[in-house]
Amino acid sequence: MAPQQRQTRRRRLAFVAATVAATAALASGPGFAAGTGAARAADPPAPTPAVTPVPVPPAVPPQPTTPAVPEPEKPRADVPAFGAYLDYGARGVARISELSQWLGGAELRVGHTYLPGDRWSNIEGAPGFLDVWADWRTEKDDRMLVLNVPMMERNEENVSDAQVRMLLRRAAAGEFDHHFRALGERLVELKVPDTVIVLGWEMNGITYTHRCGPDPESWKTYWNRIVTTMRAVPGQKFKFDFTPTRGRDAIPWTQCYPGDDTVDIIGMDSYDQPTGLSFDEQIKEPYGLQEHVDFAKAHKKPISYPEWGLFRNGDNAEYMRRMLAWMDEHKPLYNTLTDYCPHGVWQCGKNPKASEVYRSVLFGRTDPDPAPTEPTGPTTPTDPPKPTTPPACSPLDLGDWVEYWLGGKLCLRFDWFSRNR
Repeated sequence: MAPQQRQTRRRRLAFVAATVAATAALASGPGFAAGTGAARAADPPAPTPAVTPVPVPPAVPPQPTTPAVPEPEKPRADVPAFGAYLDYGARGVARISELSQWLGGAELRVGHTYLPGDRWSNIEGAPGFLDVWADWRTEKDDRMLVLNVPMMERNEENVSDAQVRMLLRRAAAGEFDHHFRALGERLVELKVPDTVIVLGWEMNGITYTHRCGPDPESWKTYWNRIVTTMRAVPGQKFKFDFTPTRGRDAIPWTQCYPGDDTVDIIGMDSYDQPTGLSFDEQIKEPYGLQEHVDFAKAHKKPISYPEWGLFRNGDNAEYMRRMLAWMDEHKPLYNTLTDYCPHGVWQCGKNPKASEVYRSVLFGRTDPDPAPTEPTGPTTPTDPPKPTTPPACSPLDLGDWVEYWLGGKLCLRFDWFSRNR
């Protein structure tokens, strides 16, 4: 993702964190969340995948409804898997079935989320964070859980190249191996041992502390240590996805490739940027779409597109049409659209032309090569029912941002004194 967009979201999250801390005192006293997980504000703030969330899980996580498609008798490896990034937590799971309905029952077999990169305890998969995703994955055999895993804590804190270089050398010596052993054990414990792990994504850029540029050799050694450590966990079946961003960026991504023995999938994050770059140029540019496909073929690896979507060129229907056609032609193992503004088409009302293309191409898709079907029904997500307020309880108006992260309104009870006498 672009650094400018992430910086804006970090400032917003700082405000949210301070406000939620203040409301936590109320929540721990005579109050609780009313309608937690049920209300969704119009145009909620777009979640940033790798920015540190304020993990205040809902008291009762929302349960996804069953998509209007028949359950397969067995996994179907011949059908390309697709999905969208819809939110990092329980809301993301609930919205998978809603997006499926908007797409005429199209089968979204991929669930995609991100581990927070703020501290090592979250990179280890803190209890409670991944449970709802694991439950979704295990409901059907042919589903796929895609998990972006940071390689460093403080992953978006603008750490200098000199500091990154020092950290990479410590990592290459094995100092951080135990964190990834803990993550591997956590995923096996949750019964999702076949998770696709997008490790150290967009390493060829300048955004993340886990970037490759300051010391490519140490970075590759570190990647290999992580994969070796996680593959040693009993019961694991992990697949490791090496995913740079399209183009050269800070360093050619081929210089970060750690080797065929520890890479299962070669992915690419490919947004419609920079401004004015045509899709043909995105294909032909150095380290672009064509080189990605050719590189993967030379190394006998499947491809993927964990992040893709609109960006610098606005509501670009041509990009949407060409990108979908490109994936139909080259058949990635999976792809997940980033579905929030400015990138998305379902949760973002600013891209109606691209939204129409996306929906018409994928409407009702359950087969490898389906014929497009004319969409019918609503063209925007359907909001869930409004939450109900318990008796003797007064909802507090904390604003959309705080309520978004809390998962609903905070409700202050007036009968707490009598209940505790």
